[in-house]
Amino acid sequence: MAKFASETDVPAEKSRAEIERTLTRYGATAFMYGWQGDKAVIGFKAHDRLLRFVLPMPDRKAREFTHTRHAETWNQQPLSQDASEKRYEQGVRQRWRALALVIKAKLEAVDAGIVEFESEFLAHVVLPNGQTMAEHARPLIKGAYESGEMPLLLPHLQ
Repeated sequence: MAKFASETDVPAEKSRAEIERTLTRYGATAFMYGWQGDKAVIGFKAHDRLLRFVLPMPDRKAREFTHTRHAETWNQQPLSQDASEKRYEQGVRQRWRALALVIKAKLEAVDAGIVEFESEFLAHVVLPNGQTMAEHARPLIKGAYESGEMPLLLPHLQ
């Protein structure tokens, strides 16, 4: 199955700007963007909540960017540095388009009354300790499935 926007020519910068405009249109009161290493981050404030989306960038050294594609054979040939860089940049553009789509779809679903804001964005809500709700909850969920027992709601009050 082909990836969404796998052949887009929309620059990453334009997708980031589109995300900012979309957030503003739906009532966000703050927006930030940054990157570190192989991750880009956007943060915003909406509905009295701080939210963070971390966008993992593709691995520049992955074979999908460094070698030719031949479905019939394992004998892939290395690409030139220029061709490899172009393919990598395509992967970056694709991810930014996908993030723009996700955020726009979530906000539209909230606006249409299909879901509530906090339910739709719950995984990305930033908690007072700086973790997102997803970062906090994933180990608890994993432990509950492994043990078959529900995690304590207030573990510090045992």
